[in-house]
Formats: sequence, structure tokens, C-alpha cells
Amino acid sequence: MLAIYLGLLATGVVLFVLSYVAPFRVASLMRQRQPQHWEVVIESAKGRIGPLRIWMRMQYVLRSPALTLLGDRDINRWRGIWRYSQWLGWSCWLAALGMRLRWG
Repeated sequence: MLAIYLGLLATGVVLFVLSYVAPFRVASLMRQRQPQHWEVVIESAKGRIGPLRIWMRMQYVLRSPALTLLGDRDINRWRGIWRYSQWLGWSCWLAALGMRLRWG
């Protein structure tokens, strides 16, 4: 029982780390493979934007269905990892919490 509990906690941590790494990997792939689309993300009417604004725009890009229209399997895979790893991570942690509460 303890092994399952620790496994759920560890899996949750790994999934949360993946959800953190995935946007950076998508950004890297876009810079390499889709430079014209990456320019849209990093530039505004006033010129280049700062890292915080780039991060905010990447959150919009990752939520956008337009990202799948690029047709890049790697970008779509990392987008899927970003999208589902958060939910799966929370599910693992809540299952571990449920086990903890049951042990009492």
C-alpha cells in the first residue's frame, strides 16, 4: 500500500514537471521549425516584448486550436503533454490524498 502511495506522489511530481517543461519545448520547436509563426508570438506593434509577456502569449498559443494546424507532430505531442499532464498530476495527488485520509 505504501508503494502505491509513494508511486502516486512520484508520478504526480513527474507529471507536474512535464507540464512545466512542455511550453518551453513547444517554444523551442516553434523557433526552429516555424520561425514565421514564432515571430508573431514574440513581437507586438511596439516591437519585441519581454519574457513575461512571451510566457503569457505562449499560454494563449498552447490553448489555441490554431497550433494544431501547423501540422507538426512534435509540437502537437508536446502540446498534448502540456494539456493533459496537469490533470493527470492532480489526479495522482488526489488519489494519494484519498489513500492518506483512508489510513487515518
